[in-house]
Amino acid sequence: MSINTVDNVKPPKGKPKWLRVKLPTGKKYTQLRGLVDKYSLNTICTSGSCPNMGECWGEGTATFMILGNVCTRSCGFCGVKTGRPEDVDWEEPEKVARSIKIMSIKHAVITSVDRDDLKDMGSIIWAETVKAIRRMNPETTLETLIPDFQGIGTHLDRIIEVGPEVVSHNMETVKRLTREVRIQAKYERSLDVLRYLKDNGARRTKSGIMLGLGEQEEEVIKVMEDLRTANVDVVTIGQYLQPSKKHLPVKEFILPEQFKKYEELGLEMGFRHVESGALVRSSYKAHKHIN
Repeated sequence: MSINTVDNVKPPKGKPKWLRVKLPTGKKYTQLRGLVDKYSLNTICTSGSCPNMGECWGEGTATFMILGNVCTRSCGFCGVKTGRPEDVDWEEPEKVARSIKIMSIKHAVITSVDRDDLKDMGSIIWAETVKAIRRMNPETTLETLIPDFQGIGTHLDRIIEVGPEVVSHNMETVKRLTREVRIQAKYERSLDVLRYLKDNGARRTKSGIMLGLGEQEEEVIKVMEDLRTANVDVVTIGQYLQPSKKHLPVKEFILPEQFKKYEELGLEMGFRHVESGALVRSSYKAHKHIN
């Protein structure tokens, strides 16, 4: 397959029609929405206004964020607040596990802010959260979408030891744009994290990137090749959308044909799963990635 950009088609100015989504509906969604509101449950699905919330909830999948809502890093793409985080809530593992039980979640994705302020980078709470979910929801499968823990093996080992079905860490963008998009992160360190996870017993590894930040097609393909070299099993590719005027602007709306092309290329490279589309987010169709 040629790696040239889809010919003779230019992305439109302004938000295109393929980024418009219908309001979530359905019996399962309505039921879960009621439980979230009644018990004040904290999901990324609702707080992040995810466009796939209705679809994911209908399939029994939801995403939860731990370790607070203030991040020690200031990535140019992310809508999470940056600053000095609050103290660790050591009851949080049980709270998350209880939320999953109340919602009858079949597959849970756990993520967190970066906690570079903590000696363990938050990895202990991460491990305790997985353990609590396992105790209270033994049939629920798990994906842990982790920060890089500064690449420290001791912290990564805690995740591997509790054995989530999928361990995910996002590259977010191409190598050239990493410093601008992920200010305190490093491209090679993220690759090393993914490689370390797989080499040391993680069952399945996964990563995601956003498009529309000014990357070139060959750079996207290079990220995919680097991920395969690190034995990553699953990749997600979606459109970047600017959270606010303070964040990095969208440089380009990627065409559906181009997303399809990346999907086909990814499958040819040997990824087990490739989710590639404008509305794809890290946890999109996450329940399928355990197989």
